[in-house]
Amino acid sequence: MSISDSFIDIKLQQLEFEETYLSPLAAKSASSQGRSKEEDPCALRTEFQRDRDRILHSKAFRRLKHKTQVFISPQGDHYRTRITHTLEVSQIARTVAKALKLNEDLTEAISLGHDLGHTPFGHTGEEVLDSLLDGGFRHNEQSIRVVSIIEDLNLTAETLDGILNHTGHSDPVSLEGQIVKITDRIAYLNHDIDDSIRAGIIGPKDLPKNCVQILGNSTNERITTLVKDLIVNSKNKNKITMSDECFQTMDELRNWMFANVYIDSPAKKEEHKARKIVTELYNHYIENFDNIEWMIKGRSEPASRIVADYIAGMTDRFAIQQYMEKFVPSSWQL
Repeated sequence: MSISDSFIDIKLQQLEFEETYLSPLAAKSASSQGRSKEEDPCALRTEFQRDRDRILHSKAFRRLKHKTQVFISPQGDHYRTRITHTLEVSQIARTVAKALKLNEDLTEAISLGHDLGHTPFGHTGEEVLDSLLDGGFRHNEQSIRVVSIIEDLNLTAETLDGILNHTGHSDPVSLEGQIVKITDRIAYLNHDIDDSIRAGIIGPKDLPKNCVQILGNSTNERITTLVKDLIVNSKNKNKITMSDECFQTMDELRNWMFANVYIDSPAKKEEHKARKIVTELYNHYIENFDNIEWMIKGRSEPASRIVADYIAGMTDRFAIQQYMEKFVPSSWQL
């Protein structure tokens, strides 16, 4: 048997596994709606595995390691960044998908790609660009621009749908995408509590007693409770859902975090500086747009859209570096 034949056998085994083992409700690679630009199939991997690998090897994915989750420029090494958040979502989502016999590869691809469009300085940067850009700015829509235009990964329709609808009022079509939408919230809510306790902003005893009683007193206990509830209430159903008790309790805990951490807390004390950096950079690039040939090259979209793409792709430290270069005088060298 040739090496090529061995690869084909591996691919066929994976497709056969999907058809025979996965739930009838699962998304199947062989039934994918395909890509906007037709490609020859991979001899080794399924279509959703190719999506996952393209996202993982993208430049946008690598930049997530230096983008804010909640804490802007944290000094400690153990605070989450956008990339560790993404990996935690992927782990939780894959656990749920496997338990429900859904497509783990599609779930992972959506998980890894869902936040590629996030700006520097987290939601603060997103809010600034939303106020400056005609038509607004939403990180989920920017994630689609990243994979479809800026890096042109040519992903499948199923992965694109999951990324686009991981937040907002519309639900993803696939159950795999619906898993990511819920586990994204499970992940960020619990790791943000953990980071906030580490930072001394809140203490374990500050959490609402009702939430602790129902979900648990530690990150591990809360995630385990929510994941088990999600699996039990979604098994053999055409919608991913939680029990009313767990959903309402998680929502109560989320509202508590907004009141005590996400808005007007010590975690946000540098937010006004981040807003200034993003605003000043945007205005600078718009005012000097005709002189920035490298930014215009090959692009026919409005200047505001191109500048927003550029700033959204920045890491926190690159945005700070650009601000220092543009607006802070350099030392005179004799």
